[in-house]
Amino acid sequence: MFDTLSDRLSAAFRTLRGKGKLTDADIDATAREIRIALLEADVHLSVVKEFITAIKERAKGAEIHQALNPGQQVVKIVNEELVSILGGETRELRMAKNPPTVIMLAGLQGAGKTTLAGKLAKWLRAQGHAPLLVAADLQRPNAVNQLQVVGERAGIHVFAPEPGNGVGDPVAVARESIDHAKQKLYDVVIVDTAGRLGVDEELMKQAADIKAAVNPDEVLFVVDAMIGQDSVNTANAFADGVGFDAVVLTKLDGDARGGAALSIARVTGKPIMFASSGEKLEDFDLFHPDRMAGRILDMGDMLTLIEKAEATFDAEQSAKAAAKIAGGKGTGFGLQDFLEQMQAVRRMGPLSKIMGMLPGAGAMKDQLANFDEREIDRIEAIIYSMTPQERADVSILNGSRRARIAKGSGTQVSDVNNLVSRFTQARKMMNSLANGKMPGMPGMPGGGGGGGGRPQAKKGKKKGRKVSGNPAKRAAEATAQQARQAEQAQDPAAAFGLGADTDPQEFEQAMSEMQLPPQVQQMFSQGNKHPRI
Repeated sequence: MFDTLSDRLSAAFRTLRGKGKLTDADIDATAREIRIALLEADVHLSVVKEFITAIKERAKGAEIHQALNPGQQVVKIVNEELVSILGGETRELRMAKNPPTVIMLAGLQGAGKTTLAGKLAKWLRAQGHAPLLVAADLQRPNAVNQLQVVGERAGIHVFAPEPGNGVGDPVAVARESIDHAKQKLYDVVIVDTAGRLGVDEELMKQAADIKAAVNPDEVLFVVDAMIGQDSVNTANAFADGVGFDAVVLTKLDGDARGGAALSIARVTGKPIMFASSGEKLEDFDLFHPDRMAGRILDMGDMLTLIEKAEATFDAEQSAKAAAKIAGGKGTGFGLQDFLEQMQAVRRMGPLSKIMGMLPGAGAMKDQLANFDEREIDRIEAIIYSMTPQERADVSILNGSRRARIAKGSGTQVSDVNNLVSRFTQARKMMNSLANGKMPGMPGMPGGGGGGGGRPQAKKGKKKGRKVSGNPAKRAAEATAQQARQAEQAQDPAAAFGLGADTDPQEFEQAMSEMQLPPQVQQMFSQGNKHPRI
């Protein structure tokens, strides 16, 4: 949804990179680009004005002029202001002291209330609650039946004493549901009310009557994030007629410009509590303003990614797989373990969405958009076509076995070869990382550079050095060469052009001039050329 806005903001920040000092003209030009980007995203005009004013005031203050990197400081200011207009802090549900907790859903027709009711109920059950869905939308055709289907998919009970389709009293149904929940020991009641077309006074009164009958602990206004600023006007009208406590955004996975998400919290003064970003019942979670701001600025959303991983991966199984990886070849990490880990990742959601949570994912959004999930299905088919012995040890896969696997999985032999080759390389690299080695880092044990490891042959003849024809002399020269290489491997300073007799102060000076990242600099102690890795 925020792809266009993210691209425009990234382009605006790109002009600030590399500048040691920002002038007022630079700040004004950047603020102008941000203003255009927000207006194109259909953000409410009052929100845009307030946002730009805050950015310019802070950017022209002391916190920019005293910053070591003014460009990054501007990005930090924009991020903080985005968090502010999105609501500031994460808002969680208020649970009743005496169950059941009553949650009333309201909003426009077509906003996705009924499906969201099932998502919310499933999310609450995962939190350890026992929710009950209430079919109080008796006006829309088949609304009751739809809620029953959604409840069945989510594994949630539905209270539906009336058939709907214009038959029954929704206020009475909502009132009866509270008594039913107390008898059956449900601790949360979710009341799905009728949607309204624009400002419908009759349905607005009906919503007010339901609210008075059940006295809900939370009234959630469900907003379709794709309809733009009109959602803000409707929310204001509903706030005046009935009142609500928080907002739920649906269809965040759409291709609209996202103006509603950036406007509604600031204009209505009500926080965004939940967000729905897909058609599946699992595509639902708490709304975190700071994480959403990070996604808009292409900083990623690592916290959500970690939470999804913690909820999906089996800790014991992952620990066993990690131990097998660290053990290297012959310790048992095979394609079966790889398959289990890959399936756990898939349970987190579509891989394109998972990859989109990584920082800098905006630079590869075209590749993510064109990512073919069926490629994962083909990999699974190839592995399933192998015997347990073949999955455990890919070295036994000869030509005839690979041909049989390709035929059984409906793929080509080249596909099997590619999978085996990539798996072998990935296992080798993961083993190196698990054992503290950095492939390709000069001077590091197991690295691809001048320190440890096998000496690389150089093309062409070496001038000024002749190979002796005496076998004993050649052996002595080889031993001396290995000793020199071992000395370099033990002295990481040699990789930076410093020898074993280098003065410690000279070494520290060389490290500071290289402008290494802080994490790398911390690996070197004061006056010590040996990194603590």
